[in-house]
Amino acid sequence: MRLLVIEDNRNLVSNLFEFFEPRGHQLDAAPDGIVGLHLATMHCYDAIVLDWMLPRLDGRALLGKLREQGIDTPVIMLTARDELPDKIAGFRAGADDYLTKPFALPELEVRLEALLTRAIGRRQRRVLQVHDLRLDLETFEATRAGVALHLYPACRKLLVALMRASPAAVTRQQLEDVLWEGDTPERDMLRSHIYELRRSVDGPFPVKLIRTLPRVGYRLAAPDGEAAAA
Repeated sequence: MRLLVIEDNRNLVSNLFEFFEPRGHQLDAAPDGIVGLHLATMHCYDAIVLDWMLPRLDGRALLGKLREQGIDTPVIMLTARDELPDKIAGFRAGADDYLTKPFALPELEVRLEALLTRAIGRRQRRVLQVHDLRLDLETFEATRAGVALHLYPACRKLLVALMRASPAAVTRQQLEDVLWEGDTPERDMLRSHIYELRRSVDGPFPVKLIRTLPRVGYRLAAPDGEAAAA
């Protein structure tokens, strides 16, 4: 399994790494909600272990943002909040499972294995496609009509966010969070990055996919009347 651990307790994170890595699992860790959201949206994980009480962005809000973006990676909430209303709130935010602290590491492993079994057939797409634009989420190689596209890192991040949301709009604030994780520069740098993205994705092609929504943001969508491909 490739796991993302979003947890600010360093001792607990260390215990998770010591337990799971010798069993052949690959782990990434995020110490706060903003970093966790960035990793979860930019990489493909088999499951996410998510704490509730996190700095900068709490676990329930983070989970809501993931589900709003259509990211269906299985999530198990790992928290000391053990009251029934808390558990209900966690599940309603989009959690697939809920485990209260303290817990036994073998139980967490079994619960994660069960989540992966249930997730077969509904796992997050590894390749995004809209019209003739394709993006491989494993290699981040992008092509349009079979032609390889050169994308700067910032443009690649924007493309992932726009394609995952397609055909829905993505607000300027959401895109700025993708690029700068809440530390948005004073200058309107987003406009410059969108310009570069358009040059790569739409410039050489007759059909334009990226559309500006005044005072809202941007959307990437197939031509009107044509469904996006999975």
